Amino acid sequence: MVVVAVLAALLSVGGPSFMEWIQNSRIRTATESLQNGLQVARAEAVRRNTNVEFVLQGAGGGWLVQLQQGAVFVQQSAAEGGANVIVTATPGGSTTLTYNGMGRVNTSNGDGSAPLTQLAIDLPESILPAAKSRDLRVTIGVGGEVRMCDPATNLPDGDPRRC
Repeated sequence: MVVVAVLAALLSVGGPSFMEWIQNSRIRTATESLQNGLQVARAEAVRRNTNVEFVLQGAGGGWLVQLQQGAVFVQQSAAEGGANVIVTATPGGSTTLTYNGMGRVNTSNGDGSAPLTQLAIDLPESILPAAKSRDLRVTIGVGGEVRMCDPATNLPDGDPRRC
């Protein structure tokens, strides 16, 4: 009985922290999935020496990599990344990024829209309060480089994780 009582006390103290860690892991998983998708698109563009698109599918983190003409190489559903995440694209409303054969970002996509420059990944406040959420971002440079960073203001200025 003593062992059960001690175990119950430990679970009641550690349970909320564990759930917070699980939710933040979902944010990181979705961010890494998006980062990997962008890197696959860039590598395919260079390998094939043609325009390749990374297309964000909805606000849940699903994506696909395809030729500009439409042949799909890789596709990832939102459920495979991090469940319940919210992905916010910059510029607003943009869903596509086109890499050219040199691995650089085209100034406009095949449909004339502006290319993605940043993806912000978060969870709804109903799942994890903002104070406990470890939001992450994926930034895309003009040269095509993809970087994951942390927008938290409590990181020191020289920290490479900081946005």
